Amino acid sequence: MINISKLYCDQITPGDWLRYGMAGSGERKGESIPKKASERRPIVVWNITRACNLKCVHCYNDSGACKASDELSTAEAKGIIDDLVQFGVPSVLFSGGEPLMRTDLFELIGYAVERGMRAVISTNGTLITTEKARQIKQHGVSYVGISLDGIGPVNDRFRGVTGAFVKAVEGIKNCQDAGVRIGLRLTLTGKNVQDLESLFDFFESQQIERACFYHFVPSGRGGAMADEDLTHAQSRQAVEMILAKTRSFKQAGRTTDILTVDNHVDGVYVYLKLKQEDSARADEVWKLLTWNGGGMYSSGVGIGCIDFHGKVHPDQFWWHYDLGNIRERPFSQIWMDTGNPLLRGLKDRRNYIKGRCRLCQFFDVCGGSLRVRADLHFGDPWAPDPACYLTDAEIGLDEAKQAELLRTGEVFQMPR
Repeated sequence: MINISKLYCDQITPGDWLRYGMAGSGERKGESIPKKASERRPIVVWNITRACNLKCVHCYNDSGACKASDELSTAEAKGIIDDLVQFGVPSVLFSGGEPLMRTDLFELIGYAVERGMRAVISTNGTLITTEKARQIKQHGVSYVGISLDGIGPVNDRFRGVTGAFVKAVEGIKNCQDAGVRIGLRLTLTGKNVQDLESLFDFFESQQIERACFYHFVPSGRGGAMADEDLTHAQSRQAVEMILAKTRSFKQAGRTTDILTVDNHVDGVYVYLKLKQEDSARADEVWKLLTWNGGGMYSSGVGIGCIDFHGKVHPDQFWWHYDLGNIRERPFSQIWMDTGNPLLRGLKDRRNYIKGRCRLCQFFDVCGGSLRVRADLHFGDPWAPDPACYLTDAEIGLDEAKQAELLRTGEVFQMPR
């Protein structure tokens, strides 16, 4: 995650203690601030059920109306939580499918919170009634991320169900009335980027403080819409709008927590923009980005995934690659087993990454961004991230470096 509010506008936001090693930014009593990003235990995205009441066209795990026949039982799930707590995992993000379709969701949340973990829910919001919102608050959920992919019919086309937008807005209001901290989650594609300004208007009118803008990853059902990903020019334009809107909120005296997700190039882009606008602030941002390490300490290090079968993945988009199954070994053992070649590489990616990413002058702060996107596009997890929208000149890829890549056979045809 790239925290635009923090980096571009120097606002203190929850999560900076874990993201940038900063004290006084949301850590709770007893939580230790990591000295290095490489030492962080992963935030675990837990897809606890396949069942979902919507039919999202870009679903990364191909959820459906029915749960999987071999979904983890309540007892198995509690055993996982015990292991995650012992391992030092700071937060678990309950996702799906639609997590609110799992009948023991609040039992599991309560079990995790009682043991000191932060519990987060990722939901489409359509099932959050006033009673569900009250339960969310009562069980100590730290945050609820509600997915919207546009306004009105634009969202409904993505979600595959007419009326999904209206129901999600009701869920947002129910959470706000119950005092639950919420945020919007939006995946940017060529089909909805034109709605970005309208979404910011909605964000402002509803007095929502947090929004996460996800760069598209063509996994699961989303693979069928790979051609609808943003062009590099569209990505730059979208990030520019996000920066401008975030700054305008600060100038208006509003505290926001606005982030982009799944493209660590955005951090470099913020740094380059600040070099032109405020060199002193750019120097501070460089320190924060260097501490964070970008993709270097994300998938396989700072974030992991458990699916509803009990399989462990490097992140929630790696469903085509299993690291192991918690029915055979605990997560803590699977996660530290560098005998697995992919996991070994993700924990030491500098020695594996190829192409323009390897020679990029910003590798220390981007870390090659999202490896799964490289794997899905090129069939090689160590190839360049095809979503990098920085030019060769911006990343310092001069003629000599280009000649080196040609000589070593590391030339990959990047999309435009």
